Order: sequence, then C-alpha cells, then structure tokens
Amino acid sequence: MTVKISVYSDYVCPFCFLAKQPLYEVLKEKDDINIEWIPLEQPMQSPLYPEDRLQLWREIVYPLAQKMGVSIILPNVQPYPSSRLASEGYYFARENGKADEYNDRLMHAFFGEQQNIGQINVLTRLAADIGLDKQAYREALEQRLYKNIHNKALHDAYNETGVTRTPLLVIGCTKVAGIQSKEEIECLIEQERKPKKKKISLLMSGQSCGPNGCQ
Repeated sequence: MTVKISVYSDYVCPFCFLAKQPLYEVLKEKDDINIEWIPLEQPMQSPLYPEDRLQLWREIVYPLAQKMGVSIILPNVQPYPSSRLASEGYYFARENGKADEYNDRLMHAFFGEQQNIGQINVLTRLAADIGLDKQAYREALEQRLYKNIHNKALHDAYNETGVTRTPLLVIGCTKVAGIQSKEEIECLIEQERKPKKKKISLLMSGQSCGPNGCQ
C-alpha cells in the first residue's frame, strides 16, 4: 500500500528547511511512499524584528539544527523576503519535472548561501542551476503565469486542509505540524496502513511557523 504524504512548506521558514532531512531519510528506506510538496508562503501578520529573529535562531533554530546535524545560516537579507514568486515558480519547475530539485536549490540558496529568493534575478539564476530554461522561467514569473494555480493551492490548503502553520505534513488521514523525527514519521506511516475510519486528525508537535511568527 502506497502512502501519500503531502508536505506544506514555506521556502523562508527555517523549520521547513530542517524538516526535509528526516523525510529524505524515510524515503531512502521506503519505496512505497509518495511525497507531494506544496509551497505555502505564510502571511506574516506580526513579522519579527531583526533582533527578535536573531533571538529565535540562537535559542531554538541553531540548537535544533546542531542536534539534527544540519548546517543552516540565518540569512542576512533585509527585509526578510516573501516567498510568493518562489512559490509560483515551483509550478513551472514541477511542470518541467524538476520539483524536488527546485525545492532543494531554493532552500539551500536561502539558508546556506544567504541569497535573496524574493528577487526575480536570483530565482532565475537558481532555476538555471538545476537545468530549467532560464528565459522561460523568468517570463513565467514576470507574467505571473502560475498565479492562479498557486492561489488555488493556497485556498485549498487554508479552507479544505486547514493549514495554519508550516511545516505541516498530511500523512494519509493524519495532519501533523512541525518538525518530525524519522521515527515519528515512520510510526505515522505504519498507523496509516492499519484499517481504520478515514477521519483526518491533527497532531500539533515540533517547531513550526505561522502568521504570528515561529516557535
């Protein structure tokens, strides 16, 4: 039985970046898992001031990354970019068979290289890095060719799936917010394989980001 995992994530959410590792570890050992990545930029109603963001990283992000063995850098990008255009560009990458490569390249560019992924010039260069047509990608962003597709995905995420924070994993009929360990993901997968009523439940655990900030 193939289990589908939908992952709602934001390219500028540090916990989304960290959440990739345990998912990839599960994928290495299981070939009956289907993962769908869904970009979802958070409408930050209470954006963090630089000093607050630094405190968050010192107290939570860096210690967690060290524990997980993941290299991550607080991007020195001001103002903190929106991931709207990056998210629209995802659908171009998916249409051209580069969805996973696109996600990895953008997140590493932001959290590993401190590149401003809110700028079209930067996004276009990163798309070319993974073999996408540079000119076609740029035109897609400038003309907002995937705006409606992305808006529909956002509408479904908020109103049908009930996404309020990222990262959020939907594993079968279970929603779980925040970073999950490899063992926790495997446990949820095995639970999904068992016969049960198909009712979606929400489990809140792990660090995540929402409209009012990250925690």
